Amino acid sequence: MRLIIAPWEYRHLRAFARMRILGSIVAAGCSVLTLALGGSNWKAYGWAIAFGVIAAANLAFAGWELSIVRSEASQR
Repeated sequence: MRLIIAPWEYRHLRAFARMRILGSIVAAGCSVLTLALGGSNWKAYGWAIAFGVIAAANLAFAGWELSIVRSEASQR
């Protein structure tokens, strides 16, 4: 994993995972706001889907980083 993740990020994985979780919450909020205020056209739905995909990707990557942290903690 050390070869895939940047060294400065690898040293602070838990903090970066928390930032990604916060970013996913913000992106999900943008998705909800777009659906609530954007009207009922396909452009609003497209933006809401894009924000939802960003939120899901951030959440998945944060989960992967946290699993790395947990596996390293159990090896010590």
